[in-house]
Amino acid sequence: MDAKTSSDAPVTELSESESWDLLGSVSLGRLVTTVNGWTEIFPVNFVVQKNTLLFRTAEGTKLLTAALNEYVVFEADDHNVAEGWSVVVRGKARLLATSNEIAEARRGGLYPWIATQKERFVRITPQTLTGRRFVFGPEPEVTGLSS
Repeated sequence: MDAKTSSDAPVTELSESESWDLLGSVSLGRLVTTVNGWTEIFPVNFVVQKNTLLFRTAEGTKLLTAALNEYVVFEADDHNVAEGWSVVVRGKARLLATSNEIAEARRGGLYPWIATQKERFVRITPQTLTGRRFVFGPEPEVTGLSS
């Protein structure tokens, strides 16, 4: 845990290293972009590669919005019965185009989940990364209120 937090606190900030470790432990996240003034959220399977996020997609709205919006937000999370966590990445999305970029992306071991061709790779390079861990428990009693 980060030095700024207490281990028994219901919400703690994660270090950058902890956040990357948690991102690398899951494979499903959400890409947040804007299309025609509307916020869009797309579930994507992804991998962490050299402190960037990499996802594959086919031609369509997800690819178009990632290409049109230089800045995107990406969120991944997980939980069990006792605690949960969430990591948010704000950064730049870029469609990979050169043969070297695509070859490196292919080494990331990212494969489509469904039987469709997804030949486009998008890399998100973070500008900010924030993570939080949540310890679940009962709501505290409110004191000082009169009936």
